[in-house]
Amino acid sequence: MASGLESEFVTLHEVVKAAKIRLNANIWDYLIGATETETTLRRNRMALDSIAFRPRVLRDVSKIDPSSEIFGKKLRIPVLLAPVGSLESFEPGGGITVAKGAGAGGVGMLISSVTTLRLEDIVKGGAGPKIYQLYVRGDDTWVEERVKQAMGAGYDAFCITVDTSVYSRRERDIAKRFVKSWRTAATGQDHQAAFAWDNFKRVKDKFPDVKFMLKGIGTAEDAEIACQHGVWAVYCSNHGGRQLDHGRGSAAVLPEVIDAVAGRAKIVVDGSFSRGSDIVKAICLGADWVGLGRLYCYGLAAAGAAGIERVIELLDEEMREVMGLLGVTSLSQLDKSYISQGMLPTNPASVHSAFPLLGEGY
Repeated sequence: MASGLESEFVTLHEVVKAAKIRLNANIWDYLIGATETETTLRRNRMALDSIAFRPRVLRDVSKIDPSSEIFGKKLRIPVLLAPVGSLESFEPGGGITVAKGAGAGGVGMLISSVTTLRLEDIVKGGAGPKIYQLYVRGDDTWVEERVKQAMGAGYDAFCITVDTSVYSRRERDIAKRFVKSWRTAATGQDHQAAFAWDNFKRVKDKFPDVKFMLKGIGTAEDAEIACQHGVWAVYCSNHGGRQLDHGRGSAAVLPEVIDAVAGRAKIVVDGSFSRGSDIVKAICLGADWVGLGRLYCYGLAAAGAAGIERVIELLDEEMREVMGLLGVTSLSQLDKSYISQGMLPTNPASVHSAFPLLGEGY
């Protein structure tokens, strides 16, 4: 299945341009912005750009397969669309449109609990693996009810975000006096602040058969504790630089998380992954899947479900190019021998430094 946008968007940066044109200034800044100095966001790109490739040659790469799988289902590329609140502000269909785009593109998705749509409607919106992501807004009983609801609706796994105990100061929004309707409607932040390992254990013990993922793990120490609690997946993330300022880039954190997990859980990583080459780097480091947030929202804003599908098509093309030039034909062949870390980035890091052709104003 093709998106039908092959001639309209021939590069990813053209999708970004279209998204900016179609979004109002407040929503655009909400999408691209981060916390305070936005240092963590820039370090996400710096960490990725500090990894160089070590290509091998004279290998048969006439047939390249960048596919992966999750829950026994095939993924076109090893990508999960990350949970993003307020999807309806980018396109009226919100999570339902995203589900349609993810299904058509052949990737998985996480749907945020910060949505105005019924989770049952979203899960039916399109084919493909789906994970429900929760911001804790109630006590343990409340969380348990959300688990029952999501799993009863047909979601494949349940994700709890753990890096939002305190809501950050996103100064692009604050300086514009932009009051986000989905934040105004949110209640129960105190429950998120109080949610601790003991709370998670109680909830998990109630549902021994549910695949639990914790999103927002940023150290080996917490990855170890997560594994001791028997999580199905550890999601290495700094919330796209939108929570703690002056954090480390996700690609810099990932190696210690993988070492701590030591094969006991699946690994997801996000944080300014913007190119097929970025995804390949994550797989080389040892991640199972890469989460995309801003990037698929550009596709959503630019052209709805077809825009998301087109983003996936372009990433597929980029991954095949990189893999062929590295001398591999499948993700299983990728490991640390194909990368060299500690290189000096050549582009000044920013939210869009992966797209130098965008020029000024982005």
